[in-house]
Amino acid sequence: MSQISNAIATRDEGNLVQQYRADFTQVLPSHIKPDQWVRVATGLLRRNQDLAKAAQRNPGSFLAAMLDCARLGLEPGDTYHLVPMGGEITGITDYTGLVELMYRSGAISTVISQVVYAADDFHWEPGITERPQHKANWFGDRGDMVGAYAYAVFKDGATSDVIVRSRAEIEKVRAVSKTAKSGASPWNQWPDRMWKKTVLRELAKTVPTSAEYMTLQAQAAAAVPSLPAGPAPVLPMPHAEDDGPIEAELVD
Repeated sequence: MSQISNAIATRDEGNLVQQYRADFTQVLPSHIKPDQWVRVATGLLRRNQDLAKAAQRNPGSFLAAMLDCARLGLEPGDTYHLVPMGGEITGITDYTGLVELMYRSGAISTVISQVVYAADDFHWEPGITERPQHKANWFGDRGDMVGAYAYAVFKDGATSDVIVRSRAEIEKVRAVSKTAKSGASPWNQWPDRMWKKTVLRELAKTVPTSAEYMTLQAQAAAAVPSLPAGPAPVLPMPHAEDDGPIEAELVD
């Protein structure tokens, strides 16, 4: 039995996380305290026996998901979920995690994401209206869901790209989901949240989401002190990576 599997088999889940503490620390964003993050990860593994068993069967997938969670600087079990699926553990960023990554960049003041229903008053003309106009009777019968949208407002007041997707477009994303056919799938339990996450994923490709974004901007400015006064050098914006359809999953 491998060292990793043996650590779990003897129910010493803490050793599994602690063994790779240095690896997690190396990829965690600077604002995350490694001690606290490791304690949360250890507690999650100890509380969830299904997860512990899956980690025993496939320790490599567990560690890969944990490293991805650490790289993003999200909290395992809260904004990032470790889900046993098909003999391996899949890491899933939920929609609140996507929003957190956008805010954390320091460049965004507001993130808006809403589902549009048939009875809502929704108006948006690309190139004419800067942002969607959406009025809804929040406590009445709004009818069926017909689409969703998301956009961000930067701290200078500028509006990001506006992502608008129809029911048909969102259903295409659902169709390639690995778990959509399951009754326990979030697509079936919380479809409105999944519609929001679908457009938020698209938005995350167009706005800064890195926890280190503002630090990188400051370092770039400091590295060229001899240049004339003017705007700081603009670095390529780090975006949330598109890891395929599984990113459209959400676990409550």
